[in-house]
Amino acid sequence: MDNIQSLKLFIPEFVILATIVVAVLSDMIYSRKNSYRVGYWVFYGLVLSAVTLFLSDSEIISTLFLNTIALDPFARVFKFIFLFITAIIILISLRSGELTRVSKGEYFILISVMVLGMFLMASAIDLIMIYLSIEVVSIASFILAGYLKTQVRSTEASLKYVIYGAFSSGIMLYGMSLLFGLTGTTKILEMGDVLMGLSGGANLTLLISVIFILAGFGYKIAAVPFHFWTPDVYEGAPTPMTAFFSVAPKAAGFAMLIRVYNSIFSVGNALETNVWQAIDGLPWPQIIALVAAITMTLGNLVAIQQSNIKRLLAYSSIAHAGYILMGIPVLSKQGIEAMVFYIVVYLFMQLGAFFVAILISNKYNTEEIEEYTGLGYKTPFLGLVMALFLFSLTGIPPTAGFIGKFYLFAALIKAGPSFYWLAVLGVVNSVISLYYYMRILRRMYFMGKPAKELYVPSFGTVFILLVLAIPTLVFGVYWAPIINWVHDSLIFFVANI
Repeated sequence: MDNIQSLKLFIPEFVILATIVVAVLSDMIYSRKNSYRVGYWVFYGLVLSAVTLFLSDSEIISTLFLNTIALDPFARVFKFIFLFITAIIILISLRSGELTRVSKGEYFILISVMVLGMFLMASAIDLIMIYLSIEVVSIASFILAGYLKTQVRSTEASLKYVIYGAFSSGIMLYGMSLLFGLTGTTKILEMGDVLMGLSGGANLTLLISVIFILAGFGYKIAAVPFHFWTPDVYEGAPTPMTAFFSVAPKAAGFAMLIRVYNSIFSVGNALETNVWQAIDGLPWPQIIALVAAITMTLGNLVAIQQSNIKRLLAYSSIAHAGYILMGIPVLSKQGIEAMVFYIVVYLFMQLGAFFVAILISNKYNTEEIEEYTGLGYKTPFLGLVMALFLFSLTGIPPTAGFIGKFYLFAALIKAGPSFYWLAVLGVVNSVISLYYYMRILRRMYFMGKPAKELYVPSFGTVFILLVLAIPTLVFGVYWAPIINWVHDSLIFFVANI
């Protein structure tokens, strides 16, 4: 579809663009003290974008802007995920004590820019658009990570983020250049057909490109060995941004990884069939299975050693990236369905855990787990919802985290004996994670004494926590609407273009 025809199908993105413009103009009007109000404009813009996305025709499957962006149900489901996560993060940011002494206008503007970049990441079907969308998200992330520029650890976080981001982008670009050299096109849907016709002599070059491109995507999802930036960045960034980084860009990275690997390096019509195959001589499923195994194992083992709640949740997010990655090597629609479902339920429990950490930091001025002693008595509501989020992150029934892991492990077992080892390793890692999650609960409930004065959060804070806590519990008992929504959304644009 040409550029003019594409405009009428690009309305949700145009709304976000308009939101960015309004946010910039409003930031110029508001004083530094009132700059937080920009966040409300961005929030309203995201809600309007969600409405236009909901009202758009979900049955349309096409390409936009000269075949660089796909318009399909797969991208649509991720766009809803991005909008919901960002809306929650804006509400959390407005209640964060870390941001009280800085101007918040640019902060909310950059968040809205990231949303646009993530929209493009989920839809990109051209190598140039893939790279540009990743860089839009990355550059905004670099700035947001170091937004508390008066703090040394925040500046350090931003610098490390930039260095690792530039390095991984360079490697990914080289892998993309190899693909372009082999196929003569930047369109990923055309590449698959060309690669299947190449002789076996090209397999080494293909393997190198697979690994190099994985470096770029692995950086976005914090997979081992591309995870080194994660703990320091997560600890140094403002806590709302840490929560955002651990969910939204990661979800965008998985969306792009699924689309690229199953469009370029696979045989068959991607999600149009239940099972597809990798190109002969190209063992990318085995490579990603190994990465998933190492990622979840290292993330959990290192998380055990952490004393800072933000670093613990950072390594925990690395482990969860490993769990989600397990769905890709099985080469089945069921595996991708399990991945997307887990991303949906993971966002509730992860954002919830980080929000409780923010509230505790605001009230008690600490991020150290040792200082959580007796918090279950000092603030019963926060202790209760934190326990729920931690149970779900572990994968204990009847929480949504248990159902998410169940679908992932079921996809592995259904794929055959060759993946049993990965399913067993996933179960073992879930048991390991139980130790460090329950260590927090032990501090909160089994150490310390009942407090005379209780901390009761404000109504707005309680409302946000309930928005995150209720789905975490309900989707562990009744998850049919979510899994059906995900199942119906797993449709790629696969026509020859």
